[in-house]
Amino acid sequence: MAFLTQAANRGSVSTGYDIDNSLKVENDNREYIRWTNFSTQGSEARKKKFSMSLWCKRTELGRQQIIWSTSQNGYLGFDAADTVVWYQQYVGSGTQIGIRTTRVFRDIGAWYHFMIVVDTAQSTEANRVKMYVNGVQETSFGTPNTYPSQNAQASNLYEQHLVLGEWGGGSTGFSGYIAEYYFLSEIAASPTDLGEYDEDTGIWKPKAYDGTISSPSHFLEFKDGSDLGTATSGLDGDYLENLTAADQATDTPTNNFATSNFLISQGGYFVTTEGGTKCVLGTAGPGNNTGGVSALSTIAVSKGKWYMEMKNDLANDSVDSYARFGFVDVGDLADGGVDGQMIAKAGSAAGAYFGGTGGGRYHYNNTAQGNSTTWIRQVMGMALDLDNRKAYFHIDGTYTNSGDPANGTDNGGQYDMDTGGDGIYVDETWVLGASAYNLGIFLMNWGGYTVMPISSAATDANGYGTFEYAPPTGYYALCSKNLAEYG
Repeated sequence: MAFLTQAANRGSVSTGYDIDNSLKVENDNREYIRWTNFSTQGSEARKKKFSMSLWCKRTELGRQQIIWSTSQNGYLGFDAADTVVWYQQYVGSGTQIGIRTTRVFRDIGAWYHFMIVVDTAQSTEANRVKMYVNGVQETSFGTPNTYPSQNAQASNLYEQHLVLGEWGGGSTGFSGYIAEYYFLSEIAASPTDLGEYDEDTGIWKPKAYDGTISSPSHFLEFKDGSDLGTATSGLDGDYLENLTAADQATDTPTNNFATSNFLISQGGYFVTTEGGTKCVLGTAGPGNNTGGVSALSTIAVSKGKWYMEMKNDLANDSVDSYARFGFVDVGDLADGGVDGQMIAKAGSAAGAYFGGTGGGRYHYNNTAQGNSTTWIRQVMGMALDLDNRKAYFHIDGTYTNSGDPANGTDNGGQYDMDTGGDGIYVDETWVLGASAYNLGIFLMNWGGYTVMPISSAATDANGYGTFEYAPPTGYYALCSKNLAEYG
């Protein structure tokens, strides 16, 4: 089971330096920022020395994806095997150089820091192009692995433009989140100029850069939702393709939010897009259904009080998607227990809310409970209280049976999780999400980003998350800062 697999950055409670925003880009939508005026910024010196740095969080694997690119075949990205690849082509001589890591990067729950440093004046060949991942220089490369000659000019760098988010048109764009993007002209920066190791956890984390940034160098924090190409310092990205304020996210390297862990979506028919928050269940399975799959959070919890929202956005009211929204035990996942309805095998530790055209009920341990209700293209909210073992659900802000998660009032509006001791719990660590058996389009919202329409932009008491309905008092968005404090 793929679940929080690699020791990469997942954010922390207090870093001393906080990143508020990131940029969500989706290849299917062709979303990117371009510096079309870059060709006028070049000089001989600038073609020999520069640094590029960014943080990214992946939401799709298994295909070529370009994060950052220059004109004429220069780029940083992933190949279909999920290794990092960087190439640069020297237009004048037609020579192409490139380095490719041998290790893979498939942790969809973590933020990675990638940094490229070019200084062709260096006498040692391997020092002319350096790649750093999470502060550590990569030294093991596959093929091709070629370096520029001494004092070679990266003529393609200033030939036309720079692009953040894709290269060369459709199908090669990045899908995920990008934060803290730097391009430093005529500077061979060190990773410690932009990051440091946390003294308590040893995890690589961002820090403020104290150097001068002036055009054509640039630093983007994506703080201006009205123009996400606006640079905090230096040269603005002057062309935005299909990017709006809706693509500004609060999922960042210093506060990492849950997204959909498609690596454990059993059945394999979910197509996950939009920053890991839109999950489309198709018709690939027999009998016009998939046999059941689940879209579950990349973050697991074992205590605390948590809030999230989702919307079943299937437009065909005649199809009962058998949609479930709720929680399931991680240990049960390891045993293959989820059957696509968040109601795992008999005797499993799962709970969920079921709804569709025919109405639905809360289920627990494969048993229907409560009164029937219907939810189609409505916002479902869940307040999960693991400290008192209760779950509450609302539809468009109204909690079932007038449940009161803030007060924990026992008026029939909450659903009691089993108190344990009967053998059904595996490890009592839970993931939150949704599942379906037939067709379904789930718009998930764990708080860091969502394509679900939001009009109120409510947050939890710590100011984290962006929700349609305010989390109840004492309940929090599923993110790394809240997890460290309450989880």
